[in-house]
Amino acid sequence: MFDFETREPIAPLQQGASTEAPRFQRVRVSILGRYMLADRREFPCQIIEMSPGDAIVVAPTAGKIGERVIAYLDHLGRVEGTVKEIVDGGFVVDLTASARKREQLAAQLTYLANKDILNLPEDRRHERLVPDNRHSSILLDDGRRYDCKIIDISLSGAAIEIAVRPALGTPVTLGRMRARIVRHFDNGVGVEFSSVQEMLTVIQQSLRLN
Repeated sequence: MFDFETREPIAPLQQGASTEAPRFQRVRVSILGRYMLADRREFPCQIIEMSPGDAIVVAPTAGKIGERVIAYLDHLGRVEGTVKEIVDGGFVVDLTASARKREQLAAQLTYLANKDILNLPEDRRHERLVPDNRHSSILLDDGRRYDCKIIDISLSGAAIEIAVRPALGTPVTLGRMRARIVRHFDNGVGVEFSSVQEMLTVIQQSLRLN
């Protein structure tokens, strides 16, 4: 996997000091999301440079060096790590991830960095459609249930119009589908399903209220 501009490999250096995170080549991106600090406060953020090992985060509150950070980012989903450095307007986060997760991030970041240059279509893991029956409900683990309306849906997730906005990462049940909240927007939330369904009709049927 190569960085588009430098053609340098986005890969860890040879194994040396095991106490240090591998070094990777950062690419310029513009990724929006939200992050949560150790005290569970949530803030919006923007990633302006990122590699599979770290990221520069534009953020209103930086936290402390070494503080754990969990973020939910557009296109990339959930990432976590620790604050490595405080910079003007934000911080650098040292990402915690398995080797497989870092490989996935390398592929996703290369795509995002090249998308505008190569005029590639918007990243969608699965085609999004408007279901025949848009009315459904969301059930929280504590038993609270809220009526909602499906804006669009795919095999991996859905955008939902709803009056409440549970915290990012909150597990929910949409109709009969287990999911979690991965995005907030003006009139609702985005959810990611716990398992990808083989047929969109199965999802549509599961969303119908009995």
